[in-house]
Amino acid sequence: MKKFAKMSLVAALAVAGTAASAQPLAEAIKNVDVSGTVVYRYDDRSFDDNQKDVSKNNYKIGLTAKSKVNDDVTAVTRFIIGSDTNAGFIGLDNTNESDGQVNVTLSNVYFSYTGIANTTVNVGKQGLTTPWTVAVDSDGNEQTGTGILALTNVGPVTLAGAYFNQTNLNKSTDASISGSKALGAATVKLYDSKTDISQLDGANNVITVGAMANIGPVALDAWYLDMQDTFDTYTLGAAAKFDLDAVQLSVGARHTQLDFDKEFSKALSKEDNSLTKIMLGAKMGIFSANVNYGWTDSEGGLVALDNDAKTGMQGWTVQLNGVADAEYLQVKAGAQVLDSLKLSVNYHQLDQDKDATTTGKDQKSTELYLQADYQMSKNFGGYIRFGEQEIEDGRTSNGNDLDGTIGRLQVQYSF
Repeated sequence: MKKFAKMSLVAALAVAGTAASAQPLAEAIKNVDVSGTVVYRYDDRSFDDNQKDVSKNNYKIGLTAKSKVNDDVTAVTRFIIGSDTNAGFIGLDNTNESDGQVNVTLSNVYFSYTGIANTTVNVGKQGLTTPWTVAVDSDGNEQTGTGILALTNVGPVTLAGAYFNQTNLNKSTDASISGSKALGAATVKLYDSKTDISQLDGANNVITVGAMANIGPVALDAWYLDMQDTFDTYTLGAAAKFDLDAVQLSVGARHTQLDFDKEFSKALSKEDNSLTKIMLGAKMGIFSANVNYGWTDSEGGLVALDNDAKTGMQGWTVQLNGVADAEYLQVKAGAQVLDSLKLSVNYHQLDQDKDATTTGKDQKSTELYLQADYQMSKNFGGYIRFGEQEIEDGRTSNGNDLDGTIGRLQVQYSF
């Protein structure tokens, strides 16, 4: 299938190149490396308030083609078969909609230069490779921009710098500012033009610099990012792994601060935002366990432009990014019962202080679910989830707690 994909995607370009440069078709195809993912997801959620019920078929294909131009330059393109606005899933509501077709869009097109020792420079339309964004995701939305990104290694340190004069952040972000109803229908989408707050401008320039280093078993990173007339932010992270024979331990921590510019923050009333998290993990034989804990500032907790980014803290239906004055606990216990099968139980709890809510009451949201991961082969697998979610304090039309069951099936093929 990989050879067929190469033929189908580059044949037309290769034929055109044959006429322009007299390069044989076989040679043109030989220099192209194609990789990607095909994902199908079915989500089903049923709540006390049936207006929140969800039943969707979701599809996404991401395909990256790299063509070697010469010894120093590689041309890179990425195509998305899915959402043509945020490069994520295309979802078809199987309860109220019929089947439909999916558009093909060009997400990335850039040149990668490696002619300088220990250095890579990418120029063009590419993924936003920062801790606040997700540049490439097999089953989620992606942030992209047009500009230049440079990475260089200096001993154990990697330095990064980037400038983008255009991004898709006004459409691709899934971050939101949430107040008293953080997970309910009243959630305010930060960058939704239909709201009465300032909209993030995808034409604004973005500048970022970063440094990453490995010192023994510890990996450190520090980044700064500024978005023109909108905000500036920094993040500091550390992670380490220790092999103690029978037990493998992992520890990590990250602190992120994001400050909106005064003019932008007037509409938000949330100028200063921070999120801090600590991650602990252990593995012994077939068993594993993880405990993560995070908290946000009393004024605001919006520090990631994608909830799946490193600076955020994401669960399944419960997440911390964008929730002010809150604490978030994640607990996971798993067992690798077979080489191809892993079972786990997951519990997530989000507590928001009453001072950050309009109701004047503490609010708690929880989710508990079982998950089975099955890897049939190296390039084909998926998982099944089933559990329940509870959102306290007046999230339904009759003012009661919102309780419901949540389920998901996902299948992924990589090539």
